[in-house]
Parts: sequence; structure tokens; C-alpha cells
Amino acid sequence: MMKNKRILCLKKSRVYGLTLFAVVATYSCVPSKTLLEENSDVPMRYQNQLEDSLNSASTRWKDFFSDPYLNALIDTALIKNQELNIMLQRVEMAKNEIRTRKGEYLPSVNLQAGAEIEKVGAYTRNGAVEEQLEIREGKEFPEPLSNFVVGAYASWEVDVWKKLRNAKKAAVFEYLSSIEGKNFMVTNLVSEVAASYYELVALDSRLAIIEQNLAIQQNALAMVRLQKTAARATELAVRRFEAEVLKNKSQKYEVQQQIVETENKINFLIGRSPQHIPRDSKGFIERTVGEVNAGIPSQLLQNRPDIRQTEYELAAAKLDVKVAKANFYPSLGIKAGVGLEAFKPKFLTSTPQSLLYNVVGDVVAPLINRNAIKAAYGNANARQIQAVYEYEKAILNAYIEVANQLSNIDNLNRSYELKVGQVQALNESIDISIRLFQSARADYMEVLLTQRDALESSEDLVETKKDQMLAKVSMYRALGGGWDR
Repeated sequence: MMKNKRILCLKKSRVYGLTLFAVVATYSCVPSKTLLEENSDVPMRYQNQLEDSLNSASTRWKDFFSDPYLNALIDTALIKNQELNIMLQRVEMAKNEIRTRKGEYLPSVNLQAGAEIEKVGAYTRNGAVEEQLEIREGKEFPEPLSNFVVGAYASWEVDVWKKLRNAKKAAVFEYLSSIEGKNFMVTNLVSEVAASYYELVALDSRLAIIEQNLAIQQNALAMVRLQKTAARATELAVRRFEAEVLKNKSQKYEVQQQIVETENKINFLIGRSPQHIPRDSKGFIERTVGEVNAGIPSQLLQNRPDIRQTEYELAAAKLDVKVAKANFYPSLGIKAGVGLEAFKPKFLTSTPQSLLYNVVGDVVAPLINRNAIKAAYGNANARQIQAVYEYEKAILNAYIEVANQLSNIDNLNRSYELKVGQVQALNESIDISIRLFQSARADYMEVLLTQRDALESSEDLVETKKDQMLAKVSMYRALGGGWDR
């Protein structure tokens, strides 16, 4: 008994010695790379802006947009948009990946049941042995020999270096990254629906202005024709006014086509076939844009889903480097099994004669030709550096987007005030030019050009108002608003 113990201890010491040698040999040859640290510093405030923590990104989109028709469209888009639903399935796949990685570092247990029948030749080693052996006295081995087995087998890779656990944590970060990717898509979807809606309303206003000016131009055309009858105007004047009326009628159909295309763009975003988009286009030019609070730049790190997405991807990339480095170290595996085996089913319950079991432990360490492992480690480190740059790029891009929209909103407000005065002056000049023409104190070209300038300035005013509304939407998206927190 003591001798058996000494032999067992000697075997264990040899195993431990080999394990220690493998660890030392591989650890001394593991390459080491320095991880690149990310820089998340941002300015204290935006350029030419006061430092104020009030941020419109925290406002829910249902409260940020006051138009009930627009809110109904956004609600539908968040349910039926195909791209968003595709993204939701990617999130689900990332969630399932966590379960896969978790199962890799837990023990695996399988049940097995099998049956076989075998006939060996008499002039073989197995045949000669069976010829000389008896199961019990006077009882030979059956021929052919059948075999039945029932058992449970377990295998487990002991996660000594936390390779499998780090892989599972990396999968968790990838899952969180996919959620933020979904949130970023929601932000973009909300802003795209809102922007398309304001473009549609602006087109309605532009169409109304064209129809209003057509009425004025047709009245002017009738007046010129009367003037020609009275020999106070020429055929040239009549033709010029007719051409202007036809030009604006043609422009009217172009705007109507743009309305159809914009409606169908919204229908695509909300996942339905082409149909009329209900909307409120009245008083578009007089609508107040509303104030958008930018807050401070550091809030972008929490509010912008794309920044949070790259942050989680960076965390996953750092863990992937650790996983790749752990591949240089020895892996310790344990296998065990227990079951029953006999050549007839009735003997399966005869224990301990039919009982079988085994326990195996092995240590595997890469020593020679580790190029594949080195390449995987190098790629993991390169991806980590790439993730750092992606993270820093996302922060810089977010800051610049907000800064651009702050300047855009300020300049559009000033431009709008000037164009309001321009439109008012040109609309008043239409009546003046017509009266002067009737009294032969103005040429028909002055009337024509005045009407044309008034139409163009009114359309410019609508475009400026539309740009103001789009700037508000873009600012809300740039700040990270639109997704439910």
C-alpha cells in the first residue's frame, strides 16, 4: 500500500513538473505589446457658447416634436421600419453569443448509449485470446460478440488564464455595443422621419406660393391683353407674360412630383406602401423653431449612442487582446466518464463487474511553430488600436457636428429675419408696379421682373424656414436625442 502511494506521488510530481516546465517555457516566449490608451478629453464648452448643463438630448422625442402628425409617423416607423427590425435581430444574435461563450468555460456533460456486434477472425490476436478465455467456468465468449454500453461523460477546460471568461466578457461588451448601435439607428430614424416631414410641409408651402403667384400673373396677363387691345401695350408684352405663366405652371408640376417622392420616402421609412401622408402645412413660414439647448461637450459621451457603441467595442477589443495572449499559455483539460458496459443487456446491472469509469487530465502548451497564434495576437492588438481611433473619431465627429449646427442655427436665424423684410418689400412692389404700368409710368418688364423676384424671394423664405427646422432636427440628433433612455 505504501509502495503504491509512493508510485502515485512520483507520478503526480512528474505531472506537476512537466506542467511547470510547460508554463515557464511558454511564458518566457510570449510576445508583449503595449495597449494604446484612448483619449476622451473634450473642451469645457462649445465655441462662442456659455457653459450650461441644460441639454435638449434628455428631452423625449414625443415632447421635442409638437406636431401630432409627425409624432404618429415616428411611432409607426419605430415599429415597422425594416432596417430597425433587422438591427434588432442582430442584437438578439449578439445576446445569444454570450450564452455560447459562457458555455465554453463551464463543464460539458453528455449522455451516451451504444450497441455493437463484432466477429473477429480465429487466426488473429483477439480471436486467439477469446478462444482461450472463458467468461466463467465452462462458459465461453459468445460468437459473434456483442457489446452494450450506457454512460455519462464530462469534459472541462480549466480556465486558468481566464481566456474563456474574458471571451465571454468580450461578448457581453459586443452585445452592449449592438444595443447602442440600435439606439443610434433609432436616433437617425427619428431625425430622418422628422426631416422628411418638414421637407414635405415646405413643399406644400412652396406649391401654395406658386399657385398664389400664378393667380397674380394671370391677372397681370389679362391686364396686358386689355392694354394691347387699347393699343397701350405690344404683342411682345403679352407673349412675355404668357411665357412667365407657363413657366410657373411647369414649376408647379415639378413641385407636385417632389411631393409624391417625399411622401413615398416617408412611407418607406415607416414600412408601408405608397399613400397620402397626413400633415399640417398651415402657417409653416410663421412657425417658431424653438430653442435647442446644447449643454456641455462632456455630455456627448453619455448621450451619443455612437460614442457609447465605440466605447463598448473598445472594451471588447481590449479583452480580445487578453484572450489572444492567453493562447500562448498551456491549457489544462479534464475528462471523466462513468457508465455500464457488458456483452449482454442483462449483465448491465451486474455491478461492480459491468461498471466502468475513467479520469484523464492533460496539459497542452504550444512550443514550436506558433506563427498562427502570434498572427492572431498581432491582429487582436491592431484591432484594439483601431478601436481606440474609432472611439476618438466618434467623439471628435460628435463635437464638430454640434458646433456646426450651433453656427448654422445662428446664421439661419439672422438670414430669416432679413428675408422676411425682403419678401414683404417685394410683395408690396407688385401692386406698385402694376399701378405704374396702368398709368404708363412703368414698363411691362418692370412688372414682370418684380413678380418674378417676389416669387423667388418667397420660395427662398420657405427654404430658409425649412433649413431652420432641419437644423433643429440635426441639432437634436447631434446631441444624441431621440432614443429612449
